[in-house]
Amino acid sequence: MVTKVIRRAMDIRTSGRSTDFISPSFGHGCLYNCSYCYMKRNKPTGLSVAQNTGDLLTAVNNHAYFTPVDKPNQTHAEYTTYDISCNEDFALHLKHHDWENIFEFFRTHPIAMGSFATKYVNPKLINYDPEGKIRIRFSLMPQHMADIHERGTSKIIDRIKAINAFIDAGYDVHVNFSPVIYTDTWLEDYKQLFGMLNDYVEYKEQVLAEVIFLTHNENKHKFNLETMPKAEAQLWRPLLQEPKISQYGGRNIRYKRHIKRELINQFTNLHDNIIPWNKIRYIF
Repeated sequence: MVTKVIRRAMDIRTSGRSTDFISPSFGHGCLYNCSYCYMKRNKPTGLSVAQNTGDLLTAVNNHAYFTPVDKPNQTHAEYTTYDISCNEDFALHLKHHDWENIFEFFRTHPIAMGSFATKYVNPKLINYDPEGKIRIRFSLMPQHMADIHERGTSKIIDRIKAINAFIDAGYDVHVNFSPVIYTDTWLEDYKQLFGMLNDYVEYKEQVLAEVIFLTHNENKHKFNLETMPKAEAQLWRPLLQEPKISQYGGRNIRYKRHIKRELINQFTNLHDNIIPWNKIRYIF
């Protein structure tokens, strides 16, 4: 279900990882039902879409001018970057948004740049040229894992093939290895995924990466046990995990520090051996 709302909250939060900042929510919720999704912990069903887009863009504009950011940094060499889709999949929900005005705002803004992660290849976006001021971050994981955890999303090979097309159209494109889920075959699975990227991506030096290992939540765990037990068996592994308080106060679990340290080392070594051109912006 999609509901139209007047968004009152104009808070702009610091990110420092994917982007410099997180914009006020143009949308909240998701019509996908991915097993690990942090959005589903807080808004289990439906999508709310802000009708007062202009107010949200005014907040971003004022913030960009009155909150100086040292550049270059790892989010961008020149522009102050804003995640416009932290609480939804913007490409999936495109038809519900005043998206052309949002994109035009960033395209013409002298210092601000928009960014969003997505699991959906929306062909409608190809016909818009943002002149490098919108960054799409395609989320990637091995296909057989996506079949379990991301049912209904665009096929991984389609996301990879879309990278060249979206760069040609004028977008800045990165990849988002998120979440990385540890399994008995995870390294072999990512070896194949990296090989696909190496085969298909033409603009290799332009495509950077972010890597986020799984963080899970007990409430989502209980929900998944009833709705997607096969997926949950890969997510909830207490012997490998420990409690974690998120930067916003959420009570979650993650891989134990010493285990995660080793997993990061293995991932990085494999990644850099196969696709050294795909610079990792950050990994945690």
